[in-house]
Amino acid sequence: MNLALLHTSPVHVPVFDALRDADHPGLELRHVVREELLARAGVEGPEAVTDEVRALLAAAVADGAQAVLCTCSTLGAVAEGLAADAGVPVLRVDRPMAARAVAEGNGVSPARTELRARGRIAVVATVRSTFGPTLDLIGEEAARAGRAVDVRTVFVEGAWELFLAGDRDGYLALVATAIDGIAGADVIVLAQASLTDATERAHTTLPVLASPRPGLAAAASECASANRA
Repeated sequence: MNLALLHTSPVHVPVFDALRDADHPGLELRHVVREELLARAGVEGPEAVTDEVRALLAAAVADGAQAVLCTCSTLGAVAEGLAADAGVPVLRVDRPMAARAVAEGNGVSPARTELRARGRIAVVATVRSTFGPTLDLIGEEAARAGRAVDVRTVFVEGAWELFLAGDRDGYLALVATAIDGIAGADVIVLAQASLTDATERAHTTLPVLASPRPGLAAAASECASANRA
Protein backbone atom coordinates (compact mmCIF):
# COMPACT_ATOMS: atom_id res chain seq x y z
CA MET A 1 0.00 0.00 0.00
CA ASN A 2 1.49 3.32 -1.09
CA LEU A 3 0.49 6.66 0.44
CA ALA A 4 1.99 10.03 -0.45
CA LEU A 5 1.96 12.76 2.18
CA LEU A 6 2.14 16.43 1.28
CA HIS A 7 3.76 18.43 4.09
CA THR A 8 4.68 22.08 4.51
CA SER A 9 7.23 21.33 7.25
CA PRO A 10 9.80 18.53 7.60
CA VAL A 11 8.91 18.10 11.29
CA HIS A 12 5.86 16.10 10.25
CA VAL A 13 7.87 13.33 8.58
CA PRO A 14 8.99 11.50 11.77
CA VAL A 15 5.55 12.03 13.34
CA PHE A 16 3.75 10.18 10.57
CA ASP A 17 6.48 7.57 10.25
CA ALA A 18 6.02 6.75 13.94
CA LEU A 19 2.24 6.55 13.57
CA ARG A 20 2.65 4.28 10.57
CA ASP A 21 4.98 1.99 12.50
CA ALA A 22 2.54 1.83 15.41
CA ASP A 23 -0.77 1.55 13.56
CA HIS A 24 -0.19 0.64 9.90
CA PRO A 25 3.03 -1.38 9.52
CA GLY A 26 2.21 -2.50 5.97
CA LEU A 27 1.80 1.04 4.66
CA GLU A 28 4.55 2.63 2.58
CA LEU A 29 4.80 6.39 3.07
CA ARG A 30 6.31 8.77 0.53
CA HIS A 31 6.88 12.22 1.98
CA VAL A 32 6.78 15.39 -0.10
CA VAL A 33 7.83 18.54 1.80
CA ARG A 34 7.21 22.00 0.34
CA GLU A 35 7.67 24.66 3.02
CA GLU A 36 7.36 27.52 0.55
CA LEU A 37 3.73 26.68 -0.20
CA LEU A 38 2.56 27.60 3.29
CA ALA A 39 4.53 30.84 3.26
CA ARG A 40 2.98 31.86 -0.04
CA ALA A 41 -0.51 30.75 0.96
CA GLY A 42 -0.24 32.84 4.11
CA VAL A 43 0.39 35.96 2.06
CA GLU A 44 -1.67 35.39 -1.09
CA GLY A 45 -4.29 32.89 0.10
CA PRO A 46 -4.41 29.09 -0.33
CA GLU A 47 -5.85 29.30 -3.86
CA ALA A 48 -2.66 30.99 -5.04
CA VAL A 49 -0.78 27.68 -4.86
CA THR A 50 -3.42 25.55 -6.60
CA ASP A 51 -1.30 24.90 -9.68
CA GLU A 52 1.69 23.87 -7.59
CA VAL A 53 -0.42 21.50 -5.49
CA ARG A 54 -1.98 20.01 -8.64
CA ALA A 55 1.49 19.31 -10.04
CA LEU A 56 2.64 17.70 -6.79
CA LEU A 57 -0.41 15.44 -6.72
CA ALA A 58 0.18 14.38 -10.33
CA ALA A 59 3.82 13.60 -9.56
CA ALA A 60 2.84 11.54 -6.51
CA VAL A 61 0.35 9.50 -8.52
CA ALA A 62 2.91 8.97 -11.27
CA ASP A 63 5.25 7.66 -8.57
CA GLY A 64 2.70 5.02 -7.56
CA ALA A 65 0.68 6.66 -4.79
CA GLN A 66 -2.74 5.05 -4.27
CA ALA A 67 -3.87 8.03 -2.18
CA VAL A 68 -2.48 11.37 -1.03
CA LEU A 69 -2.81 12.89 2.43
CA CYS A 70 -2.31 16.64 2.82
CA THR A 71 -1.05 17.32 6.34
CA CYS A 72 -1.23 21.12 6.04
CA SER A 73 -4.54 22.52 7.31
CA THR A 74 -4.10 25.72 5.30
CA LEU A 75 -3.79 23.79 2.02
CA GLY A 76 -6.15 20.95 2.87
CA ALA A 77 -9.19 22.27 1.03
CA VAL A 78 -7.12 23.06 -2.07
CA ALA A 79 -5.64 19.56 -2.15
CA GLU A 80 -8.96 17.84 -1.45
CA GLY A 81 -10.62 19.82 -4.24
CA LEU A 82 -8.09 18.48 -6.75
CA ALA A 83 -8.91 14.81 -6.16
CA ALA A 84 -10.76 14.47 -9.47
CA ASP A 85 -7.73 15.80 -11.34
CA ALA A 86 -5.39 13.48 -9.43
CA GLY A 87 -7.44 10.37 -10.12
CA VAL A 88 -6.84 8.94 -6.61
CA PRO A 89 -8.33 9.81 -3.21
CA VAL A 90 -6.86 13.05 -1.86
CA LEU A 91 -7.56 13.57 1.83
CA ARG A 92 -7.01 16.42 4.23
CA VAL A 93 -5.58 15.26 7.52
CA ASP A 94 -7.97 17.30 9.65
CA ARG A 95 -11.35 16.12 8.32
CA PRO A 96 -11.74 13.11 10.66
CA MET A 97 -10.77 15.36 13.57
CA ALA A 98 -13.37 17.95 12.57
CA ALA A 99 -16.08 15.30 12.40
CA ARG A 100 -15.20 14.08 15.86
CA ALA A 101 -15.14 17.65 17.19
CA VAL A 102 -18.72 18.16 16.02
CA ALA A 103 -19.77 14.94 17.75
CA GLU A 104 -17.87 15.73 20.96
CA GLY A 105 -19.22 19.27 21.06
CA ASN A 106 -22.79 18.03 20.95
CA GLY A 107 -22.40 15.45 23.66
CA VAL A 108 -22.58 12.47 21.30
CA SER A 109 -19.38 10.81 22.48
CA PRO A 110 -19.36 8.28 25.36
CA ALA A 111 -17.42 10.84 27.41
CA ARG A 112 -20.43 13.19 27.54
CA THR A 113 -23.73 12.51 29.23
CA GLU A 114 -25.96 15.33 28.00
CA LEU A 115 -26.74 16.75 24.59
CA ARG A 116 -26.19 20.49 24.13
CA ALA A 117 -28.32 22.54 21.75
CA ARG A 118 -25.13 24.00 20.26
CA GLY A 119 -21.71 22.46 20.55
CA ARG A 120 -18.89 24.73 21.73
CA ILE A 121 -15.63 24.19 19.86
CA ALA A 122 -12.39 26.10 20.49
CA VAL A 123 -9.89 26.05 17.62
CA VAL A 124 -6.22 26.62 18.47
CA ALA A 125 -3.69 27.72 15.84
CA THR A 126 -0.30 29.38 15.59
CA VAL A 127 -0.69 30.44 11.94
CA ARG A 128 -3.63 32.75 11.22
CA SER A 129 -4.14 31.45 7.68
CA THR A 130 -5.14 28.13 9.22
CA PHE A 131 -8.31 29.47 10.82
CA GLY A 132 -10.34 30.05 7.65
CA PRO A 133 -9.94 26.54 6.19
CA THR A 134 -10.41 24.90 9.59
CA LEU A 135 -13.57 26.81 10.43
CA ASP A 136 -14.96 26.08 6.98
CA LEU A 137 -14.24 22.39 7.50
CA ILE A 138 -15.95 22.29 10.89
CA GLY A 139 -18.93 24.03 9.31
CA GLU A 140 -19.06 21.37 6.59
CA GLU A 141 -18.95 18.54 9.11
CA ALA A 142 -21.59 20.20 11.31
CA ALA A 143 -23.89 20.55 8.30
CA ARG A 144 -23.25 16.93 7.33
CA ALA A 145 -24.15 15.81 10.86
CA GLY A 146 -27.13 18.16 11.08
CA ARG A 147 -25.78 19.76 14.25
CA ALA A 148 -25.30 23.37 15.34
CA VAL A 149 -21.94 24.49 16.71
CA ASP A 150 -20.42 27.67 18.07
CA VAL A 151 -16.76 27.94 17.12
CA ARG A 152 -14.22 30.36 18.51
CA THR A 153 -10.56 30.79 17.67
CA VAL A 154 -7.54 30.91 19.94
CA PHE A 155 -4.40 32.33 18.33
CA VAL A 156 -1.13 31.58 20.15
CA GLU A 157 0.80 34.81 19.76
CA GLY A 158 4.53 34.44 19.14
CA ALA A 159 4.49 30.65 18.91
CA TRP A 160 5.07 30.34 15.16
CA GLU A 161 8.23 32.43 15.39
CA LEU A 162 9.59 29.90 17.88
CA PHE A 163 8.65 27.06 15.55
CA LEU A 164 10.48 28.67 12.63
CA ALA A 165 13.51 29.24 14.85
CA GLY A 166 13.60 25.55 15.73
CA ASP A 167 12.60 26.05 19.38
CA ARG A 168 10.21 23.12 19.61
CA ASP A 169 10.07 23.12 23.42
CA GLY A 170 9.22 26.81 23.57
CA TYR A 171 6.63 26.38 20.83
CA LEU A 172 4.85 23.51 22.54
CA ALA A 173 5.02 25.21 25.94
CA LEU A 174 3.22 28.30 24.61
CA VAL A 175 0.59 26.14 22.93
CA ALA A 176 0.04 24.06 26.08
CA THR A 177 -0.42 27.24 28.12
CA ALA A 178 -3.01 28.47 25.61
CA ILE A 179 -4.84 25.14 25.78
CA ASP A 180 -4.96 25.25 29.58
CA GLY A 181 -6.38 28.76 29.44
CA ILE A 182 -9.46 27.74 27.45
CA ALA A 183 -12.78 27.67 29.31
CA GLY A 184 -16.39 27.55 28.19
CA ALA A 185 -15.79 24.96 25.47
CA ASP A 186 -16.86 21.36 25.06
CA VAL A 187 -13.87 20.34 22.95
CA ILE A 188 -10.57 21.83 21.80
CA VAL A 189 -9.34 21.36 18.24
CA LEU A 190 -5.65 21.70 17.38
CA ALA A 191 -5.79 23.15 13.89
CA GLN A 192 -2.23 22.23 12.88
CA ALA A 193 -0.46 18.89 12.99
CA SER A 194 2.55 20.62 14.56
CA LEU A 195 0.51 21.28 17.72
CA THR A 196 -0.11 17.61 18.49
CA ASP A 197 2.59 17.07 21.10
CA ALA A 198 1.30 20.00 23.16
CA THR A 199 -1.43 17.66 24.40
CA GLU A 200 1.20 15.86 26.49
CA ARG A 201 2.08 19.12 28.26
CA ALA A 202 -1.40 20.51 28.81
CA HIS A 203 -3.43 19.79 31.94
CA THR A 204 -6.94 20.68 30.78
CA THR A 205 -9.75 18.25 31.48
CA LEU A 206 -11.43 19.11 28.17
CA PRO A 207 -11.08 16.75 25.21
CA VAL A 208 -8.20 17.94 22.99
CA LEU A 209 -8.26 16.65 19.42
CA ALA A 210 -5.28 16.43 17.07
CA SER A 211 -5.31 15.43 13.42
CA PRO A 212 -2.36 13.12 12.61
CA ARG A 213 -3.56 9.74 13.93
CA PRO A 214 -7.19 9.82 12.64
CA GLY A 215 -6.08 11.48 9.40
CA LEU A 216 -3.50 8.79 8.68
CA ALA A 217 -6.02 6.07 9.56
CA ALA A 218 -8.47 7.45 7.00
CA ALA A 219 -5.80 7.58 4.31
CA ALA A 220 -4.60 4.05 5.12
CA SER A 221 -8.18 2.86 4.72
CA GLU A 222 -8.30 4.39 1.23
CA CYS A 223 -5.10 2.63 0.27
CA ALA A 224 -6.44 -0.68 1.57
CA SER A 225 -9.61 -0.19 -0.49
CA ALA A 226 -7.50 0.47 -3.58
CA ASN A 227 -5.59 -2.76 -2.98
CA ARG A 228 -8.83 -4.73 -2.76
CA ALA A 229 -10.26 -3.21 -5.93
